[in-house]
Amino acid sequence: MSDLYAGGELIAEVVRNGVVESRHSGSAVVLDARGEVVAWAGDVLGAVFPRSSNKPMQAVGMLRAGLKVDDAQLALIAASHRGHEIHVSGVRRLLGDIPVEALQCPPDYPLADEPRDAAGRRERLFMNCSGKHAGMLRTARANGWPLETYLDPAHPLQVGLIATVEELAGEPARAIAVDGCGAPLLAISLRALAGAFLRLVGAPTGTAERAVADAMRAHPEMVSGDDPGEDDTRLMRAVPGLLLKSGAEGVSAAALPGVGAVALKIDDGGPRARLPVLAAGFARLGVSLPGRVEVPVFGGGREVGVVRSVW
Repeated sequence: MSDLYAGGELIAEVVRNGVVESRHSGSAVVLDARGEVVAWAGDVLGAVFPRSSNKPMQAVGMLRAGLKVDDAQLALIAASHRGHEIHVSGVRRLLGDIPVEALQCPPDYPLADEPRDAAGRRERLFMNCSGKHAGMLRTARANGWPLETYLDPAHPLQVGLIATVEELAGEPARAIAVDGCGAPLLAISLRALAGAFLRLVGAPTGTAERAVADAMRAHPEMVSGDDPGEDDTRLMRAVPGLLLKSGAEGVSAAALPGVGAVALKIDDGGPRARLPVLAAGFARLGVSLPGRVEVPVFGGGREVGVVRSVW
C-alpha cells in the first residue's frame, strides 16, 4: 500500500535555549499572481488531503447549487470555528427550521478554552465543522434533495461539490476519503490547492468564488476566532485582501489578489510550524506578514525558544 503523500524536506526547526531540539519536514509551494510556481520545497505535485482548507471551495459549490445566505453565514460555512456563542448561534441560524439532529458531524467540545470549560458535554453544534454541515443541509433542502444521506459521495449535493473542488483545483481528485467531520474529503496537490485559492481571490465580483473570498475576509472572526494563536482570523484582519484557511494535519493555504498564493503541509501534522513557513512563502512574494511569525516555545511558564522556518 503506497502513501498518498510522499513527504517533504526540512523547512522548520524548534530551538530551545539556543539548541535545536527538533526539526519539521514538509512541503510548500509559492505561486505568483499569474499562477506560475516561483518557489517550492518538497513534494508539491503529489496528492495531500487539505482537510479544512477545502472548505472555501466546498462553499463555492453550495452557492452554485442555489444556497442563499448572508456574508457572515457564508464565512461560517467555510470555517473551522472555535465554538464561541457567535459561532454556535450562527449555526443555529443557518439551520433555520432544520433540526439540530439532522447534523451528521460528530458531537464534540468547543475548541476554545472558555466555551469548552462551560460546555459540560459534547454537542454537534460545537463541532468546528458544524457550519459547513449546516450549509450542506441548507443546500440540500433548497434543492429538495434528501437530508438523511447528505454526506454520501453519490448524493447530488456531494457530486456537485466534488466537481466544484476539481474545477477550482484544476485537476481531478486523486482520492475521496472521509474527513474528521464525516464529510467527503478530496485529495489534491499543494500546487492545485494554491491555484484554487488564487482563483477565489482573483474571481470577478458577482461570482460564487469571489463571494466566498469576500465573505471570509469581511468576517474573519467567523472563520476561526479571536483566541490567541488563531492566525487565520488575525492575519486576514491585518493584511488587506488576504484569504487564509488552515486545515488539520499541518495544512495552510492563502492568497493575495495581484500578488500570489502559498500552500503548505507540515509532515508531522502539527500546527506549530505552519505560520513560520507561511511567512517564508509570502516573503518570496515580497510580502512581510505582520506581527510575530516565529512561534514561541515555553518552559516553566516562560519563553525559552522558538519554532522558525529554515526554508
